[in-house]
Amino acid sequence: MDMLSLDEGIKLVRLARAAIQEYLKSGKIYKVAEGSGIPAKETGVFVSLYTYPEGDLRGCIGFPFPVMSLPEATVRAAIAAATEDPRFPPVELVEMDRIVIEVSVLSVPERIEFTTPKELPSKIVIGRDGLIIKSSRGSGLLLPQVPVEYGWDSEEFLCHLCLKAGLPATYWLTGKFDIYRFTAEIFAEESPGGNVVKKELKGCEV
Repeated sequence: MDMLSLDEGIKLVRLARAAIQEYLKSGKIYKVAEGSGIPAKETGVFVSLYTYPEGDLRGCIGFPFPVMSLPEATVRAAIAAATEDPRFPPVELVEMDRIVIEVSVLSVPERIEFTTPKELPSKIVIGRDGLIIKSSRGSGLLLPQVPVEYGWDSEEFLCHLCLKAGLPATYWLTGKFDIYRFTAEIFAEESPGGNVVKKELKGCEV
């Protein structure tokens, strides 16, 4: 994955905020101007919203695979995170000064090859890898920052990935599935509409 500059990351986060605010005000999809300074390559992206200063999740939706340009995917993911996450009521415009925005730009997911499921934990690096599981019974995705935030090891990460997909926690040991890993560049506001930084994840294991 080509690395984004901090300036490009700042523009992405600003774009996500502008898209949400425009949609909540007018119901219109924000139009990204030509020469926005954001690469137009097709890239997977997730937008996460957190309450400020508590840091509680308020919405998170995105596109795991590169199906549209980064600016368009960011706009659509931002609006969806604010209005379509089934875990939360839609965000209201008055909330936006109490919400911080985080944008995760994903590498193309790669399938993890394994002979026996017991190998899987050793193939996952906490703080680097996000995971996707796909099965006939359900699919789920967890971003690389999630196990770091909760202090999970690789086995716990796999269990929670299964639960996210609506599967039993131990499905990764017993079920039939494909599993993918990806990395992410993460840019986040430090305060609502404030300074944007690139987040470096610290792994719980080497």
